[in-house]
Amino acid sequence: MSKKILAIYFTQTGQLEEIIDQFTAPLEAAGHIVEKLRVYPKNAYPFPWTSKSFFAVMPDCVTGVPTQLQPFQPKENAYDLIILGYQAWFLSPSIPSNSILQDTGFRKLLKNTPVITITGARNMWISAMERIKKMLKEANAKLVGNISLVDEHANFVSFVTILHWMFGGKKDRYLNIFPKPGVSDQSIANTKSFGNTVVSHLEKNNWDTLQEELIQQKAVVIKYNLMFIESKARKIFAIWAGIISPQKNRTAWLVAFKYYLLIALFIAAPIILTVDALFFKPFLSKRIKRQKQYYSGIN
Repeated sequence: MSKKILAIYFTQTGQLEEIIDQFTAPLEAAGHIVEKLRVYPKNAYPFPWTSKSFFAVMPDCVTGVPTQLQPFQPKENAYDLIILGYQAWFLSPSIPSNSILQDTGFRKLLKNTPVITITGARNMWISAMERIKKMLKEANAKLVGNISLVDEHANFVSFVTILHWMFGGKKDRYLNIFPKPGVSDQSIANTKSFGNTVVSHLEKNNWDTLQEELIQQKAVVIKYNLMFIESKARKIFAIWAGIISPQKNRTAWLVAFKYYLLIALFIAAPIILTVDALFFKPFLSKRIKRQKQYYSGIN
C-alpha cells in the first residue's frame, strides 16, 4: 500500500532541493506518493547576498524570530512521513525553516507523525539541529531520522568558497583555484542510498533502528574540532544577538559582530583548538565519545 510523504523545505540556491530530490527518488520508485512543497518567505531574502543584508538577519535568526511566509497548503490532512529540509544560519535554523516550524497548520500535521530532518550545511549544523529537535518535541512529532550533508573541505577553505557563493551567486570555483562550494555533487547523488534505507522502515512502519543504519552509512559524521568550536560559538552568538536585538540602529553593532566573527574564526579558534588539544582533549576521550554519540542521534 502506498504511503503518503510530505517533503517540505526552503531553499535559496536550490542545493537543498537537489538533495531532497535525490533522497526521495527511491521512495517514489517504490510506489509511494511524495509531495514536495517548497516554501517561500513573503519578502524574499536577497540572493546573492550583500554583506550588510546577510549580517542583518543574525539577531532574528539566533533569537528565533519568524518571518511571514507566502501561504502554503499541503494537499493532505495527514502523512505517513514528513521530511523536513532545513539549513543553518549563524548556528541556528534559518529564519524560513524556523518559520515553517512555527506555522500553526504545519504543527498540526507534525503531531504523532514520523519526521526525518535533512540539511545541506557548510560544516556546523549541530546547534541548529538541537533547536529543531526541541521544536519538533513541542509539536509532539516523532523524530525518527536525521541526515546532515556538509562541505567536506577544510574549515578555512569552505569559509572562502561559501562567501564566494553567497555574495557572488555562482556555485563555481573561486579564482579557478578553490573547490566548488557547498555539498559535493557526489554527496548529493549518494543521498539516494539513504532514501533506500528509509524505504524498508517506511513500509514496515518500524523506525527503531533507522538512525543507527543512517549513521553506519555516514549520513551523519561528527568532527570533534567543529563540535568543540560550535559549542563555544553558539553561546557567544546568543550574547551578541541579545545585545543587538533591542538596538534601534543596529548597523554599527552588526559591523562589530562581523569583524568579531572574522577574528574569532581566523585567530582565536586556532589558538583555542591548540590549547584544547594539548591540555584538555587527551583527558576527555570518554566525554567526547558520549557527545559524538548524542549529536549523531535523534534523542
